[in-house]
Amino acid sequence: MGELGSSIQFLSGVGPKRAELLKKELGLETLEDLIHFYPFRYIDRSSIQKIADIHSDLASVQILAKVVSIKEVPRQRLNVTVEDGTGRMEMVFFKGIKWNRERLVPGSTFIFFGKPQEFNGRYSIVHPEVDVPREDSMTQGVLTGVYPSTDRLKTGGVTGKVMCKMVSSALNLCLPEIRETLPDYILRDMGLCPLPYALKNIHFPSDSYALEKASIRLKFEELLFLQLSLLKQKYKRSRNEHGIAMPHVGKDFHDCFNALPYPLTGAQQRVIKEIRSDMTSGHQMNRLLQGDVGSGKTMVAVLSSLIAVGNGYQACIMAPTEVLARQHFNNIQKYLAPTSVHCALLTGSTGAKERREIHSGLEDGSIGLIVGTHALLEDNVRFKSLGFAVIDEQHRFGVDQRAKLWSKGPILPDGNQAAPHVLVMTATPIPRTLAMTLYGDLDVSVIDEMPPGRKPVRTICITPSKRAAMYKFMRDEIARGRQVFVVYPMIYVNDKIDISNVEQGYEDIVEAFPLDKGYKVAIVHGQQTAEVRDFNMSAFAAGRAHILVATTVIEVGVDIPNASVMVIQSAERFGLSQLHQLRGRVGRGADSAYCILVRDFKTGKDALQRLELMCSTENGFDIAEEDMKMRGPGDLEGTQQSGLPINLNIASLARDGLLLTEARAYADRILDRDPQLQSPDNALLAKELRKGKYNIKDYSKIS
Repeated sequence: MGELGSSIQFLSGVGPKRAELLKKELGLETLEDLIHFYPFRYIDRSSIQKIADIHSDLASVQILAKVVSIKEVPRQRLNVTVEDGTGRMEMVFFKGIKWNRERLVPGSTFIFFGKPQEFNGRYSIVHPEVDVPREDSMTQGVLTGVYPSTDRLKTGGVTGKVMCKMVSSALNLCLPEIRETLPDYILRDMGLCPLPYALKNIHFPSDSYALEKASIRLKFEELLFLQLSLLKQKYKRSRNEHGIAMPHVGKDFHDCFNALPYPLTGAQQRVIKEIRSDMTSGHQMNRLLQGDVGSGKTMVAVLSSLIAVGNGYQACIMAPTEVLARQHFNNIQKYLAPTSVHCALLTGSTGAKERREIHSGLEDGSIGLIVGTHALLEDNVRFKSLGFAVIDEQHRFGVDQRAKLWSKGPILPDGNQAAPHVLVMTATPIPRTLAMTLYGDLDVSVIDEMPPGRKPVRTICITPSKRAAMYKFMRDEIARGRQVFVVYPMIYVNDKIDISNVEQGYEDIVEAFPLDKGYKVAIVHGQQTAEVRDFNMSAFAAGRAHILVATTVIEVGVDIPNASVMVIQSAERFGLSQLHQLRGRVGRGADSAYCILVRDFKTGKDALQRLELMCSTENGFDIAEEDMKMRGPGDLEGTQQSGLPINLNIASLARDGLLLTEARAYADRILDRDPQLQSPDNALLAKELRKGKYNIKDYSKIS
């Protein structure tokens, strides 16, 4: 590997101690790691400011000034007074005092760069970067990169300037051995610059045009390989896997459809057609169904399951919690009433006798549709002919758990085991670019239309000063026979969960709504046992409690049509998507519904922006897009995603959506012509995909 594989410690000025620090703080070990560690922003060092024009609002300034005098406060600091003809200011050093005292000789002229601060009417810069004018170095480009850092690195002497020098040294050593990673035809088609040019100019751009060319090249490459790694699995599955062809619809589907109390929305009809097309294709369906809270995903899942039943196969619907599974089962029983389909419920609390009956019914085929939790994945749960599987709120299931569904498919007449068609459902709106990445090997359907008659949830934001008025409103709603959620954030202190927040909130609510006045308050949080949690949740669902005090364990799936008020305490601590999910717990009945966001008096600007957006729109997809822009894609709160298939070094799903769309379309064209990347033209692509970075888990058997 030559220089690229060399340890960072052998670079000038690094050594074993700093190398260990760089490894621990940033994961950088080799020169190759270093040259692929990109700046996250750039400072324009092309202009010189006058001291007279400086003000403290400036993020950074660069001045050309002469040293006038030096004053040392022993064992404390070094004050250096400089002037440029328009005024004077101070440079202050708390470290490197001896070195700076010897270097900054009065009468000498230097370039000083840093953040200006005002104190007693005078400006100063603490620990400025100091350069000799016209110093000929790679780091003296027009734009200077700023690299991610940590306090430990700065304390250890790895400043921004030191990082620039390290990268400069690494590039000088490694550029001669950098080899192209993209075929010539892609560089031509997309108008991309060569890799050595891109690496040099992403770190030390000669101008803004060179930086843009370098950035587009590196981002497109990263996104292209990401999409190739995902789509290769999709192509492999669609061409090679043994799928179940389901050409018929069947009587049960028609009986259920014709008995619906309301017509399907246009979006529901469109999605069912997309699913039907997959099920008749002879290839395994792997489809992600996105739909906002209350958009009618369960009805789509039931009708799709009935298509499988109509073709002689069984279906299962898997939910992440017992409460949600039971809720699905109760609703599905009503939908199936006009049909001849036998439906059962299997959870962890199913009794031994009933469990044996269910196992028997699944094996002999008398149970056409089973609803359950992860209990469905147990080895002793065997189906006669599982042809269709629905996974609800799939991010709550581990990849390995879901993979077990694969082995439960039927044996086809040709002796091969078939993969059941899989429909993954989520009520968490996922931005399009994130869905393309997290679920890149799935086809995506979206229900973007709400059923008619569903009332909007009125959302308001208040401070604790309005608590008395809020309590009065809650009492009025309870007097009308309604119920109220009060949600508190779970707080983490020193990596341990602090539940005092919700417990203190419970005490406050009980004090304001006492039992002797006829109020009943239940509490639910993740530190309770499953039995206690389910008992309290069930009490609220059955109407035996007026108020449910909870953490975000109630975020997904709980359907209480009688609940009309959602109070979210410390709302500034939640992400947008999570707030939207919580708000979706109310407004599920015929009555007007309200969401009250209670924020702290000292709420920051970004949090206020989130809360204002919540009050202005109910569109979950708009909210999700904004959430990703504000918080980044790594962990959109409320989705609890396990992360992206690979780490993105330079591309951003929030900012580079257009480039991602281009990369996906291009990857699609490449694999359409050469699914295994066996053509000599694609040898470079195949070589890159074999590298460890792209060895992502095989999602093809999980969905």
